[in-house]
Amino acid sequence: MRALNLLVILGLLALGCRDRAAPREPPAPRREMARTGPKAPVPKPIAAIGDQGELSPAERRALDPADHAPRPEPGPGDWLSAHPERGQTFAQYERSSPNRPDERRRVLYLLPLGELPAERTPPLEDLAALVAAFFQLEVRILPAVDLATAAATRRTNDDTGKPQVLAPDLLRWLTLQVPRDAYALMAVTMTDLYPEPSWNFVYGQATLTERVGVQSFARYDPAFFGKPRPDDWRRTLTRRSAQVLVHELAHMFGLPHCVHWSCVVAGANHQAEFDAHPLHPCPVCLRKLWWNIGFDLGAREAALAVAWRRLGLDDEAAWSEARARAIADAR
Repeated sequence: MRALNLLVILGLLALGCRDRAAPREPPAPRREMARTGPKAPVPKPIAAIGDQGELSPAERRALDPADHAPRPEPGPGDWLSAHPERGQTFAQYERSSPNRPDERRRVLYLLPLGELPAERTPPLEDLAALVAAFFQLEVRILPAVDLATAAATRRTNDDTGKPQVLAPDLLRWLTLQVPRDAYALMAVTMTDLYPEPSWNFVYGQATLTERVGVQSFARYDPAFFGKPRPDDWRRTLTRRSAQVLVHELAHMFGLPHCVHWSCVVAGANHQAEFDAHPLHPCPVCLRKLWWNIGFDLGAREAALAVAWRRLGLDDEAAWSEARARAIADAR
């Protein structure tokens, strides 16, 4: 399948994506990390947003870089140290002719593969509401399908002793399941995933052109590692679930990993780096999605505020509320 050459992998492992050492409990989430190391040769962030001369004041306010944290310098073991990506400007994205929703294909579908126990996952309906707000498209949840139906390669992880499924096999199967009115199909499962035999695991994997992806919720729960659950474990589980979901779906709109600001579409090579990323796109990635889908920037932030509160992520809701007010004030 030609899409296999375009897979975008979000591999999150404390000691590196390919590490086969004994498992360790993921570090606690943190927003800021000290980093040293080489800086990837990337375009200047401001220039990457593109020409804004024809944008309205409200549109320019929505893309204001002042709302966003700069990209931290990558340290040893971080994504850009291991994968020195140059990134993509808005102008380059526009010229790349990415897939776009049209009148026939405008629905985002979520497909549960196997059971999603309520005590170990956020409500899928709440995640669907977030996806609808984030991309401003209709979202539908399909009936659950037995994972065995996909006939994917399986193995037992040497570190955890738990079963895993080969993600590329699932992606091949998913390309045959895409509904006619779907822009994209995202599968979610409680089974751990791996992208190839040399890798330990991945949280999610998606294609840039075939409009399919898969995400595992397995490792968001400390109990997966035999560890006690801290008081805030539900919030951490919800945050990570939402982050991977919108990250992988962004890839299905043709967005590669972001290198310009601290961004939800940025790559992550380990759990601490992943948890340090925000849940919102930077100005470059937001402009790509806005150009692709054609939503109202202010209405999107207002809808996101509601969706974040529904998920119990009040800090994210407050951020989107402030953004919605700022965009409205600039009109």
